[in-house]
Amino acid sequence: MEMIPSFSVNHMHMVPGIYISRVDRVGGSYVTTYDIRLKRPNREPVVDAGAMHSLEHIIATYLRNDPEWKDEVIYWGPMGCLTGFYLILKGNRAPREIYPMLLSAFQSVAGWEEVPGAAAENCGHYLMHNLGMAKWFAKEYADYLAANAENEDIFVYP
Repeated sequence: MEMIPSFSVNHMHMVPGIYISRVDRVGGSYVTTYDIRLKRPNREPVVDAGAMHSLEHIIATYLRNDPEWKDEVIYWGPMGCLTGFYLILKGNRAPREIYPMLLSAFQSVAGWEEVPGAAAENCGHYLMHNLGMAKWFAKEYADYLAANAENEDIFVYP
């Protein structure tokens, strides 16, 4: 079988950032999968599962309510390795074009007082949330993005 693009990237050289994982043509339109990497794979601790779950809920809610982006978002979800998320958007934008939206999304986590959809009737594992740690990881990533805005390494797969 052919190795998928995200597995063929050397994870030992990857830094946190916003990367294009793949671009697909669906009908007459493009759909782009982005690798939103919060942690350096295999070199630093991963995101706590409860925090990852809370970030999934919060940022999915944020993106799907953002007036500029809500109609473009197809999917937001965690990577199984817990080092980041996948974001699937309609169209084919460069990572720099979605940078402001992601920076804003992660910065917004600080203002959330509860995790949306974190009740038994809304979530398959409603007890596995950690808002405090989600805020910590979101701030860490937002600060990193802000400090590295001019660093091309955070936008291009190694």
